[in-house]
Amino acid sequence: MPQLYGRELKPYELLERVGSMEQVGGVRRVILAEGNEAGVEALDFRTGNGLDFTVYAGRGMDIGPATYQGYPLAWMSPTGVPASPYFEPEGLGWLRTFYGGLLMTCGLTYAGAPITDGGEELGLHGRVAHIPAKSVSHGGYWDGDDYVIFAQGQMREASVFGANLLLTRQITARLGEASLTVHDTVHNQGFAPQEHMILYHCNLGYPLMDAGTELVAPSAGVAGRDEYSRDTISRATRFADPEPGAQERVYYHDLKAREDGTTRVAVVNAGLGDGLAVSFEFNTRHLNNLSQWKMPGQGTYVLGIEPGNCRVEGRAVERERGALQVLEPDELREYVLRISVTEGQRQLDALVKTIRSIG
Repeated sequence: MPQLYGRELKPYELLERVGSMEQVGGVRRVILAEGNEAGVEALDFRTGNGLDFTVYAGRGMDIGPATYQGYPLAWMSPTGVPASPYFEPEGLGWLRTFYGGLLMTCGLTYAGAPITDGGEELGLHGRVAHIPAKSVSHGGYWDGDDYVIFAQGQMREASVFGANLLLTRQITARLGEASLTVHDTVHNQGFAPQEHMILYHCNLGYPLMDAGTELVAPSAGVAGRDEYSRDTISRATRFADPEPGAQERVYYHDLKAREDGTTRVAVVNAGLGDGLAVSFEFNTRHLNNLSQWKMPGQGTYVLGIEPGNCRVEGRAVERERGALQVLEPDELREYVLRISVTEGQRQLDALVKTIRSIG
């Protein structure tokens, strides 16, 4: 039942008070019009509870800016949101169109660092974030006493004599709730086994990320990707002011989970307003890795929370360590990521307690 502006209203009571549901929340389809962003289709969500965010249908149905009660949650890069034709797949070219945002998906056939695998030169983080969606739909509907706002689209990563993977994505939010859910299905529509890597690159920035911010995770252990990361593990989960000349670091968290495989991590800033946190809930049976990208540089002041079915060192490395996932012909994989905002010190304390009790 929607709770709006301090009141909990049944559907009929709410409909008595508005001319259209757009008055209190919903999703609207727009098209960006300037510079290298021109032509990118977007879907603007308003949840009616202070959580607003933009889904880029023209860029893989990923999520760009997100705010809560006026507080920005996501880090946004200086690149803007370039349209797909500007994508440079070779080497580190992905970074030229990496806008940041609350979610940028990596995959579907490769992800992570540029690498050579089986004689094929693979660039950074894959192609799916640059594939415009087809069969896009959006709207809202009543589910019992709850009003659900949604957008859906499909991205196909395919080539002749190569992969044929279809990603169907639905993003939903409930009116009056400060959360959203990403529900993905990846289907191998080819006739041969296909390597499959997927990583949810969630990028948090100022003011949520600031001096005093903490990453709370039910980690059984933490490892560093490289020597510098290993040397800074003791400071992995806490944050300070931007560092001149900062070097990026990547940590791998071995997460504890509940009996059903679900787990949760949160980025908590107790000093922001009355206290604010963004949490990520997913199932470790499907997303069995959590990479943490910590980049406390000037301008590039960002924390990446990255659940995935892989790490970030590239497909050949995944193959070497025996962890590379493969989809059989006609096989489907489902992934669910729930992103929630928590506000207020009492609620933050309860969230932290819940996370630390996992496992």
